Amino acid sequence: MSIRVIGAGYGRTGTASLKVALEQLDFGPCYHMSEVFDHPEFVPLWEQAGRGNGDWDAIFDGYQACVDFPACTHWRTLMEVYPEAKVLLSVRDAGRWFESVHETIMSPMANGMFEQSPMHQMLKLNIYDLFDGRVTERAHMIDCFNRHTEEVTRSVPGDRLLVFEAKMGWGPLCEFLGVDAPATPYPHVNTREDFAKLFGAADSPEEVSKRNQDPEQSIFTERG
Repeated sequence: MSIRVIGAGYGRTGTASLKVALEQLDFGPCYHMSEVFDHPEFVPLWEQAGRGNGDWDAIFDGYQACVDFPACTHWRTLMEVYPEAKVLLSVRDAGRWFESVHETIMSPMANGMFEQSPMHQMLKLNIYDLFDGRVTERAHMIDCFNRHTEEVTRSVPGDRLLVFEAKMGWGPLCEFLGVDAPATPYPHVNTREDFAKLFGAADSPEEVSKRNQDPEQSIFTERG
């Protein structure tokens, strides 16, 4: 099995919904940051990748797609490793993206927790360094987001790239992947409300990991 779809979009651009969608379309399993929470053995592999020596066969063994951090950080390398894979750039309004990030995965509370966790170095190398550590600075983060979108759009051949917003639904995604659209609605997963409810101030990364393995509690599970 090999990676068939590379997600180049940053976290909080609908990547949890995109993971569910790709798996519904038989492009699964799809690798997402949730895999790192659920499988701590991935952490040293991603530290190695963050230092420029990724063992991609080990990281993506058994997976057909990848979205979200930390995989999206390495989109350019992954294009070379998997030359037949298509590239999905999930996007949203840059200002709303920053607000979402600032309230969830890079909130002051989350940043403080991760600084004390065994995942800290992996997160720094693969995510925080992308933004020079300035993840609380709105103008800087928006600029980084826009420059990333421009770079991917400019660098990936048009026949290999789909720039995708969740509100576009199944149509463009299924046409790009050459599959039929499901009869069910496009998934809507991992809202800010879910995150706030399940990533409380008293939680440790280890507690979050345990809950993510429970489909009734995971912040990566679709809600009704």
